[in-house]
Amino acid sequence: MPVLDTATTSQLKAYLGNLRRPVELVASLNDSPKSADMRSLVEEIAVLSDKITARFDGEDARRPSFAIRADEGRAQAVFAGLPLGHEFTSLILALLHVGGHPPKEDAELLDQVRGLEGPLHFETFFSLTCQNCPDVVQALNIMAALNPNITHVAIDGALFQDEVERRKIMAVPTIFLNGEQFGQGRMDLAQIVAKLDTGAVARAAEKIAAKEPFDVLVVGGGPAGAAAAIYAARKGIRTGVVAERFGGQVLDTMGIENFISVSHTEGPKLAAQLEQHVKDYSVDVMNLQTAVGLKAANGDGLATVELESGASVKARTVILSTGARWRQMGVPGEDQYRNKGVAYCPHCDGPLYKGKRVAVIGGGNSGVEAAIDLAGIVSHVTLVEFDGQLRADAVLQTKLRSLPNVTIITSALSTEVTGDGEKVTGLVYRDRNTEEVHTVALEGIFVQIGLVPNTEWLKGSIGLSNRGEIEVDARGETSLPGVFAAGDATTVPYKQIIIAMGEGSKAALSAFDYLIRH
Repeated sequence: MPVLDTATTSQLKAYLGNLRRPVELVASLNDSPKSADMRSLVEEIAVLSDKITARFDGEDARRPSFAIRADEGRAQAVFAGLPLGHEFTSLILALLHVGGHPPKEDAELLDQVRGLEGPLHFETFFSLTCQNCPDVVQALNIMAALNPNITHVAIDGALFQDEVERRKIMAVPTIFLNGEQFGQGRMDLAQIVAKLDTGAVARAAEKIAAKEPFDVLVVGGGPAGAAAAIYAARKGIRTGVVAERFGGQVLDTMGIENFISVSHTEGPKLAAQLEQHVKDYSVDVMNLQTAVGLKAANGDGLATVELESGASVKARTVILSTGARWRQMGVPGEDQYRNKGVAYCPHCDGPLYKGKRVAVIGGGNSGVEAAIDLAGIVSHVTLVEFDGQLRADAVLQTKLRSLPNVTIITSALSTEVTGDGEKVTGLVYRDRNTEEVHTVALEGIFVQIGLVPNTEWLKGSIGLSNRGEIEVDARGETSLPGVFAAGDATTVPYKQIIIAMGEGSKAALSAFDYLIRH
């Protein structure tokens, strides 16, 4: 039975028309059903281009796996497991890049990759349901395709469970470099290169410090920041964006079904579209930059945003759109066992807990949706909610209560995460009605209790609410003249993508009006 459907095969064949040099697929298989699927996949790809040949005599210890090789093996990417689901795009790009088609990345960044000294052997553990993993897999595949000193193997953690257990991997993506852990979580090519090239941060800071003041400087690259940048740039004024990671919290969002006029999309796809739309205009995007301070305008009429890199950026107006991050429980053991059983992305890390016991903290929509998804993977889910009842939509609650391997506990205050020094072993909670303390034995805890605004760096410099949100008026103005704010970091209610975009647009129009009047 074919692995790829007719429409996918047709699409892949069109892409493979961009190959510039011969590519060899070398599969290492055994007699497992997954190996049979991989043989089919490799054969189906090979017949789509006369530049591709296939072999099935590979000697890789991980089976099933296959390498994509070119230039006598000096360029290659390896997949241990079937690169389908979220990783199918990674497969397409690996074929193209190993086959000589140039990556769509900044030329200076690609030159940095070519100049890295090795040997650098990367291994990435991913899951097919992880929306954060493809960025890492694709970035490292680009590096392996461009630099013969670099190799990369992308490993499906759900398929190689024994190795996952042995190497104590409890979150994806997890990256190893030459056998030692290099990083966890989403990283793009620029972030990986910056971590390897220690002088990159200083060089970037020097460039930023030399920039002329902007008319509008947007801090943050999520939906609010992207909308603000586009609206400002369309006015023909000098616009800059400093962002820690373009896309923000949207990158961690799986399915989006309430973005009006788009029936369904996924967070990483929307984030990529936002970034491309911003780049369609003459916006100066300064990525991988974390803001650490804000100084109000003085006699020169310029506000200053200080960056972690040591650089400062000046602007006549500033739009703060720093977004929010997952709220933590704040109990003993949570930090100690982060990525060792404590997780915040059920879509990413859920497959690593197949057949195990997990808890979900939070009874809102996010928590209940997570419990429903996990129930199809793990042996048992315990949902723990502080309130006396669940707060999720009725349809979600009905679905949750219909599942046989779910226990719902309400009026419960989580008080501790327990572990054996290496991984989570349980959750301690107090019954708020009886004051009794209970311990639930489990292997994983997924925290889904809302968001915290990324505004700690603004304390003392701008008006914040008691929740740490930036106080804004109906025009997006803050307590500082010439400084505006938008999105999930503000006091505007209802933290939704479409609302953040509207607020970002409004803040940009308000900033333009301010510039005209001053």
